[in-house]
Amino acid sequence: MKPLTIDYCGELYTVSGDDEFGIGRESDLSIDDNPYLHRRFLTISGDFGMWWLSNVGNLLTATVSDSTGTVQAWLAPGAKLPIVFQTMHVMFSAGATTYDFTISSEDDYFNTSVTVNDSGGSTTILPVTLTTSQRQLIVALSEGVLTQNVPGRGTIPTSAEAAARLGWSMTTFNRKLDNVCDKLDKLGVAGLRGGRGKLATNRRARLVEYAVTTHLVGLDDLPLLDAAAADSAEAAEAAEAAAASGAEQAG
Repeated sequence: MKPLTIDYCGELYTVSGDDEFGIGRESDLSIDDNPYLHRRFLTISGDFGMWWLSNVGNLLTATVSDSTGTVQAWLAPGAKLPIVFQTMHVMFSAGATTYDFTISSEDDYFNTSVTVNDSGGSTTILPVTLTTSQRQLIVALSEGVLTQNVPGRGTIPTSAEAAARLGWSMTTFNRKLDNVCDKLDKLGVAGLRGGRGKLATNRRARLVEYAVTTHLVGLDDLPLLDAAAADSAEAAEAAEAAAASGAEQAG
């Protein structure tokens, strides 16, 4: 097998030979001292003449995609998948921080024009139609990752912070978040529901990982945030004017 190259925050790591390469808080690639991150979260090892990426943690998941975002996989604890693209992007969240790195290979076993839908969780990206407000919600949650100051490391806002950024109430934000997660869940996107209709507690992180790795949203969408805040401000002013007018008429 030819060596692999991992690029994290501009630092390059070479994976070769028979030794397993670990990625985590205290591993061959030490991501961060984040206490929410496993000491050893992901590993890269050779088997059956191919390189494999494995999730050896017991809590965190990772989102993996090809360079175009055409094929995306959700790597749950205990799962592994072969590294079949020349460029593979890996993104995961630990606490409020989202990390990403790139794996480069000289081999390219997979043609991303081929449709894939297997039990391992890999899926081609189907067209997703979003309303303006749904896209605004996703961009608000993804803003810290899209505009990260440190390459490979971004933050995801709380629901309250994202709602405030948009000028929405928490009721409105949560309702629209439910709608977005339900829509993507019906399209087969894993990790947005916790089973039996119970929404997953980490759905915001999973939604951001999916949206960014599949290019569902990008930097060009950031102006939507200011537009949402302006619309909310105008609506608030109109409501205040209406209330004042009603009070005058009543008086």
